[in-house]
Amino acid sequence: MKTHHKNSERLVTKVFQDVFDKYDLMNDLMSLGIHRLWKKNFIHWLNPQKNTTLIDVASGTGDIAKLYLNEINYKGSVCCVDENKAMLDLNKRKFKVNSNIKWFCNSAEKLPFKNNHFDYYTISFGIRNVSNLNNTLKEAYRVLKPGGRFLCLEFSKVKNEILNKFYKTYSKSIPQIGKFIVGKSEPYEYLINSIEKFHSQEKFIKQIKKQNFINISYRNLSGGIVAIHSAWKV
Repeated sequence: MKTHHKNSERLVTKVFQDVFDKYDLMNDLMSLGIHRLWKKNFIHWLNPQKNTTLIDVASGTGDIAKLYLNEINYKGSVCCVDENKAMLDLNKRKFKVNSNIKWFCNSAEKLPFKNNHFDYYTISFGIRNVSNLNNTLKEAYRVLKPGGRFLCLEFSKVKNEILNKFYKTYSKSIPQIGKFIVGKSEPYEYLINSIEKFHSQEKFIKQIKKQNFINISYRNLSGGIVAIHSAWKV
């Protein structure tokens, strides 16, 4: 299993190294641009309060961190975590230099923070790419304060048959679109496969529950193309 996890980790790292400078474009391709609305909905459900702390894991180019800070009028702080240094460099460009935000090049499975540290933990379009889901959720629970909230935005399972057929047909075309625009199809093939292999909404709830989170629920967006999972630390 360790070898499998290491191979998976290396593959994910290579995928995002190959497309880091086209990451936002990649999200637009995979969601037809709707990911921006999904993220706004995500922050709306988080409903962050002023003078709070957020850890944004698999932060990518910083969309969630930016929305969070705008929502609280920059009266709070956020730590952006991502394994990809080049991606973090792009992330930094979205923000003016200030003390509200810090960046950390680390794995979701080994966070460099003390226990009971953050009010909120967010991860968007990243949890399906971790090599060990249980370890990632354990770390999320560990770094949250008691009463802290976990919120995850991820591609999920479409319930409507007609929408599902359309979505699958479109998904099959994404690698070719990716090849045309950025010159490579492999990263997109990996990402589509990772979506298909990830848990259903209900199965993901069971995984979250194993880590002692409470009040676990989810909301489907766009018919279940993506889902937001919410949970709280005791």
